Amino acid sequence: MTAYEVVIGLETHIQLNTQSKIFCSCKADSWEDAPNSNICPVCAGLPGVLPVLNKAVIEKAVLLAHAMGADIPEVSYFDRKNYFYPDLPKGFQITQYDISVGKGGEIDIPMEDGGAFKVRIHKLHVEEDAGKTKNERNHRLIDFNRCGVPLIEMVTEPDLRSAEQAAQYLIRLRQLIRWLGISEGDMEKGHLRADANVSIRPKGADYLNPKTEIKNLNSMDALRTAIHTEVERQVAEMEAGRPIKPWTLSWDENKNELKKMRSKETEADYRYFREPDLLPVVMDDAWKTAILHDFPELPLARRQRFIESYGLPVYDANVLTSERALSDYFEAAVDAYRGEAKKISNWVMNDVLRTINEEGVQPQELRMTPAYLAEMQILIDRNIINNTSAKKVLQKVMESGKAPAVVVEEEGLASVSDEGAIRAIVEKVIADNPGEVASYRGGKETLIGWFVGQVMRASRGKADAKTAQKLLKELLGE
Repeated sequence: MTAYEVVIGLETHIQLNTQSKIFCSCKADSWEDAPNSNICPVCAGLPGVLPVLNKAVIEKAVLLAHAMGADIPEVSYFDRKNYFYPDLPKGFQITQYDISVGKGGEIDIPMEDGGAFKVRIHKLHVEEDAGKTKNERNHRLIDFNRCGVPLIEMVTEPDLRSAEQAAQYLIRLRQLIRWLGISEGDMEKGHLRADANVSIRPKGADYLNPKTEIKNLNSMDALRTAIHTEVERQVAEMEAGRPIKPWTLSWDENKNELKKMRSKETEADYRYFREPDLLPVVMDDAWKTAILHDFPELPLARRQRFIESYGLPVYDANVLTSERALSDYFEAAVDAYRGEAKKISNWVMNDVLRTINEEGVQPQELRMTPAYLAEMQILIDRNIINNTSAKKVLQKVMESGKAPAVVVEEEGLASVSDEGAIRAIVEKVIADNPGEVASYRGGKETLIGWFVGQVMRASRGKADAKTAQKLLKELLGE
């Protein structure tokens, strides 16, 4: 059997989080609206209407183009892409064709095994979305709410070599658009959608074979499974001596199967021409400078800095840079603490992140502010509280918003570090558990951890664990 190489390119559609649609004043996000309730003459494509460009759409596209290292031309244009489909009321889509808001660019994708690969960007442009078609029994239902929703379409070069690489690219792209604040990136709500162009060729070949396009990939799992399924189908076809035909396929996520939709269109089929009702977009230096004025440090650059500057493991750095707000929270806490960053990382990745997920809040909304988290760690370092008490302090701060030191004072959570007080507790624990004492003295020294736990329970978590263990070993050894 011939060994084959998989060649994949992705077309992604990114819904921008503007307040209004791209060419009218209807709200952009109508996920929960009743069908056909968020439309107007412009986005419904009624005769005689004129589009008016939403400036914020271009500004958000420029942010992404800059993040990708793309060229941003001084002048770009809108074009008409002509095709007929029930959910496209005008009979054409306003998009950008040959001179778009961004040209070229690339993105580095790190892999979990420590490797990395680069994906080049073939095209980056803005356009309007079409409506939504739903098949129900013997009827086809059309919802025009999505018509005119602003999108960035970004097309990669055929640089991906596996379903997992395609998924990792999409994961990093989602991270980036959320980081830049240009899209929510929620695949379940259609904020980020992907079409995969898939072909195979003999290993070592440098030519491209005919490709198929898989549509309706609305989750990472769907992307991986659909690509695997199509690769297996193409290999079977090639081994049987049958040519691969350039089909457009639809992925049925419920049945985990591919369905043929139609023969794949070429660019000539769309009969592109300049949009006559919109002026060119002129990106002068002043506007571009204003857009990029507060451009942030990008996630992969911050991830690398966290590893190098703070000595964090790769796993920690990945988690802490998964979202920009979480990353900002962590770094603010480290700056306030001025100690070992790993200690702050442990709190953020476990207790803080769990609270964020359980309560559905943003890091900046937490009552345990970065300064309070730093203060709590300083209390631990000074042996005023131990780790057990610290968890209680954290919970109380989250509930009340009071400073950790105030909570410690009000709740009586300060550690018991006086050796005489701890000795009294240790002596009582030994006296109350003669069976365990006999087992320990008989050679079962692993029981020391159990004894420490009993001391901590008796002191309501306030005893210094190291002092307790020292005294236990001393008294149990007598």
